[in-house]
Amino acid sequence: MDEREFDDFYTASFSRVTHQLHAMIGDRDEAQECVQEAFVRAWSHRRQLERTQHPEAWVRTTAYRLAVSRWRRTARGRRAPDRAVGQAAVAAAVDETHVALVEALRQLPQAQRQALVLHHIADLPVHAVAAEVGVPEGTIKARLSRGRTALAALLSDQPHDPPHDPPHSGLQEGAHHA
Repeated sequence: MDEREFDDFYTASFSRVTHQLHAMIGDRDEAQECVQEAFVRAWSHRRQLERTQHPEAWVRTTAYRLAVSRWRRTARGRRAPDRAVGQAAVAAAVDETHVALVEALRQLPQAQRQALVLHHIADLPVHAVAAEVGVPEGTIKARLSRGRTALAALLSDQPHDPPHDPPHSGLQEGAHHA
């Protein structure tokens, strides 16, 4: 892959992969930084990318792994940053529906969130999601089914708490069903 081909690949893929990673991790700035770093690594491995059928999947997987590594370092090294500050900036810049979706996705277990984003946002077929994640297709199908059910409940306009439950039990209950 020469410089022009790589530039074309970057131009065609950067925004899409950034949106996908944002949906997976819930932080737009972190997604942009990780995707940029993944493209830097892709440039270093461009000969390897020539041989792969899906270079965008390579970049997306690398960016996701970078995000997970950063999160782990942050969690181990210090107290998590105040999410309220970052959320206000994101909410101002993005429409309400997108914010609601990203917030709902953030509440799902990581494996379900990743499967939903790769299948529905990255538009990958189930077999491609399974290959990228490294699990059987049946596992991806189960994650998609459970994730869709949980998302539907989280995005529903209906209250999630039955009338006899205490007010805060809905958050805990939603975590158990995801």
